[in-house]
Formats: sequence, C-alpha cells, structure tokens
Amino acid sequence: MARDMRDLEAALEGILFAAGEPIHIDRICSSLEINRSTAEKLLGKLGDYYAFERRGIRLLHMENDWQLCTAPEYAAVIRRTFEIRKPAKLSQPALEVLAIVAYYQPVTRAYVDQVRGVDSAYTVSLLLDRDLIEVCGQLKEQPGRPRLYRTTENFLRSFHISSLEELPPLPGMDESGQLRLDSQDGEGGAAEE
Repeated sequence: MARDMRDLEAALEGILFAAGEPIHIDRICSSLEINRSTAEKLLGKLGDYYAFERRGIRLLHMENDWQLCTAPEYAAVIRRTFEIRKPAKLSQPALEVLAIVAYYQPVTRAYVDQVRGVDSAYTVSLLLDRDLIEVCGQLKEQPGRPRLYRTTENFLRSFHISSLEELPPLPGMDESGQLRLDSQDGEGGAAEE
C-alpha cells in the first residue's frame, strides 16, 4: 500500500513521540516499510521543521539513533512547570574522569587512576550511576580481568553532541591524538610535564 509523504511524516513523528527514548533508524525503516534514504530524508525534514519554526521540541540525532527532546531554550520553564530540580553539576574530579573516558575510550579504571594520579573508584561509580559511562567489556588477558569503560548515548545527549567526533581537540594534542612535546613554554623550550 503506497502512502504519501505527509502520511509517512505524521507516522514518523508519532513513532518518535511515543518512543520517549532514542530509536534506531533501522527500526524506523522497518516500521514504516521504507528504505534508509527515505527515512533520512523524512527525519531531516522533520528536524528542520522543528528548528525553523522554533517549536518547543527538537529532533536529536545521535549516530544511528533519533529522539524527540525539548528545545534547550525552554528548559527552565519546563523544569519549573514540573518542579524538576536542575541536575547536580558534575564535580571537577567527575569532569576529569569523564574527559579521560571520552577521549581515550575504551579505558580501564586503572588507566584513569594513572592519568589522574589518584583513586577514581568513587567517581567512576558516580558516572556509571548517572549513565554517562558504561562497562563495555573486560581485558581477559590481564590479571583481575579489569573492566573497560566508554561513554553512553546519555553522555552525547547531556553534552548536546551527536558523536564523539564533535568533541573539541585536547590542548597539546596533534591531529593523531598524540601529545605534542614541542609546545612552547614562553622561553622557546619544551613545556614541562
């Protein structure tokens, strides 16, 4: 049964609204019985509509997943309406651990501890509880089989990015992700570590 594009757009909007969580594009294609190209065209058009018309919702794209969310400029009034408290800000140690995981993932807690120079067990646990990082495997060849950690889709949503490629470059790193030892310290020598 052939459907026109307006019907498909309306059905897509209904699916995204009802899902309440990220939905994979393959699931959208299967549900609407359309190909990926058509789905991406419909999603792009819907996302443009919400942004251009300055609607209270936005269509968020995270790699292969899509989700409806509230427009960030209305967060305060939405929070006030539902008496939702602003989530607690992340502490400096939490931001440090999160940055290490985001830029070097997958990583073990021992690696995080080594980079920071302090025990990060509590902070890793906090980030797991907040669903900003997750366990993504174990190093079976190492004693104790340490867990590997990576960032989550919630991390992407929380920082308003659609993929890790959008993270800003780390200061002192070259394009390949290696620490530059030729950074100037103001006297023409190498920066101290």
